[in-house]
Amino acid sequence: MYRSAEVFWHQIFGSIVAFLLVSFLGAPGSAKAQTATDQLSGKLVITGASTLAPLIAEIGKGFESLYTKVRVDVQTGGSSRGIADARQGLADIGMVSRAMKDEEQDLHAFPVARDGVGIILHKDNPVQTLSDEQIIAIYTGKITNWKDVGGKDAAITVVNKAEGRSTLEVFLHYFKLKNTAVKAQVVIGDNEQGVKTVVGNRNAIGYVSIGTAEYDESQGVPIKLLPTGGVNASTETVRNGTFPISRPLHIVTRTPPVGLAKAFIDYAQSKAVHDTIKQQYFVPLAE
Repeated sequence: MYRSAEVFWHQIFGSIVAFLLVSFLGAPGSAKAQTATDQLSGKLVITGASTLAPLIAEIGKGFESLYTKVRVDVQTGGSSRGIADARQGLADIGMVSRAMKDEEQDLHAFPVARDGVGIILHKDNPVQTLSDEQIIAIYTGKITNWKDVGGKDAAITVVNKAEGRSTLEVFLHYFKLKNTAVKAQVVIGDNEQGVKTVVGNRNAIGYVSIGTAEYDESQGVPIKLLPTGGVNASTETVRNGTFPISRPLHIVTRTPPVGLAKAFIDYAQSKAVHDTIKQQYFVPLAE
């Protein structure tokens, strides 16, 4: 009888403890039992630099896998759009593929990786290298035929970037050119347009993100990167600091980020995305 009473009260006590635990933590699958990774929800709109867009889209996929109720919408349009959309509240986060300017200090900028800008030719173009002076002469219309730089007797098609693109600004800054001095036959927007233009015209010359060009080369796209300043254009030379045209890649917000935007930025700057950054042929900041 005594043993039966002891068992009875033990069972009652156990039931009370279980009830209190469930009440405090929530039943499995309930909102209270969910981890912090399940509690963020909503949509992030991220716009701007086409150089950064493929990387941020891949980081976004990883973020969505952690936070299943979050959607990340990445749109291109150039760094100028990223700046403008962030300022006007049209985007939660802007993408800027260059160093920030003095007049942009009103924004909060967060570097996520590094990249370089490289000159590209069609793979079948016999020209293997161009000096800085030759590139300037080509882009200003002083050299118009490939035979004058060791190539075939064919007119050079100069491909330039559109206004508002950071790749244009970085290119002009390095070669000390004004955009008004450039004599271009083709003006393009994003990096892939630049690559497609060169692929479709064996006599074209352009410049794009090294990360984009290396990735496309790895996929069999018939382009090649030329050295700049005597240094091979590659992710490796960007990583070791020897390539002369490199730039930080930023994401920016209008106000100090909180909530969903802050969680995304923290993730984008973490070591968890270093493999993703390398897979996109960019350089993680810690390296």
